[in-house]
Amino acid sequence: MYESGEMYLETILLLKKRIGKVRSIDIARELEFSKPSVSRAVSILKDDGFIEIDAEGFIELTHGGKDKAEKIYERHEQLTAFLSDLIGVSKEAAEADACKIEHIISDETFSAIKKYYKEHKK
Repeated sequence: MYESGEMYLETILLLKKRIGKVRSIDIARELEFSKPSVSRAVSILKDDGFIEIDAEGFIELTHGGKDKAEKIYERHEQLTAFLSDLIGVSKEAAEADACKIEHIISDETFSAIKKYYKEHKK
């Protein structure tokens, strides 16, 4: 899966937690993307089996989609905490950098960062 697909899944997960039912327009507003761009991405996620869309246009994560979204969100949260709490990066920069790193970091490196953070957090 590409970084953009992961970003959409994470956004759907967070919107679902915040507002309940999610539609493409909610994603477009949240990410400040055009409706056609979101429509294309949603179509790809649906074709790949990560989401389902009901007759009213509400988006639900499938089991696989939810697992993937939660994995990405965990990486985002852990990397943000590691960068800001342990090495002193500002919250704003840590958030922005974590958003980029979460999509390319290996499982091995992420596991090591999680372990290190757990052992050294203040």
